[in-house]
Amino acid sequence: MTCDDARLLVHAYLDNELDAAQSATMIKHLRDCTACAASYDVYGRLRKALAQPGLYRRAPDALRERWSPAQPTASAAPASPRRRRAPLAYAMAAGFAGALLLTSPAWIAGLRQNGGGGNPVVAEAISSHIRSLQAQHLMDVVSTDQHTVKPWFEGKLDFSPRVKDLTGEGFPLIGGRLDAIGGRSVAALIYKRHLHVINLYQWPADASATASSEEQRHGYTVIRWATEGMHYVAVSDVSAGDLKQFVLAFQNDAGTPAAHSPP
Repeated sequence: MTCDDARLLVHAYLDNELDAAQSATMIKHLRDCTACAASYDVYGRLRKALAQPGLYRRAPDALRERWSPAQPTASAAPASPRRRRAPLAYAMAAGFAGALLLTSPAWIAGLRQNGGGGNPVVAEAISSHIRSLQAQHLMDVVSTDQHTVKPWFEGKLDFSPRVKDLTGEGFPLIGGRLDAIGGRSVAALIYKRHLHVINLYQWPADASATASSEEQRHGYTVIRWATEGMHYVAVSDVSAGDLKQFVLAFQNDAGTPAAHSPP
């Protein structure tokens, strides 16, 4: 684990959100690195200080009274039965419509097919990228060594993924995991660009594999390409220029032709 990795994971470690392997790696790094250990101590003291009961004050009575719901007076005229029933009727109608929508096979199939608009593979890749950023979802194997990450996939997939260390190009490898896109298991390699995460998905390409493409959705850039029998999808919230640089670095290092974005 590098110092950049430790800075990325220290808050999750403080909140006990890391799995056993990541926690063990973090403990070892903090034991060997005085700078990261000092930062960890600072964050720990700050976290403890912010939890002190003395920091919290009871709101003044005048403010609490102002924001408390008004009590009905005895002279207030009761609402008509029709007016009282209306909110309940609206709630029941909304609940019924919501249940019908969520249980409709046609609606579910349409959502999966369209992916919210555009190519469904892109939508799935973005969803997987967002899920991976949640606690304990990012990596199954934690390592900056390609010779550790690549063998980890053996026996878990029906293909051997291409794993490249791009630290020299500014995109260090930090680990990998198993994932699923398009109804099949895929390899996900995790790289970093400063404090940003790049997910690179790959699986064997079939005859229908599309040419390279680039899309932006919801603040994420997705670059897809297929070469030498493999399909690749890179996803990140880094700038489009940085993600293109990452793709070119991976392709050049792999000895494959560079992908060109469509005009």
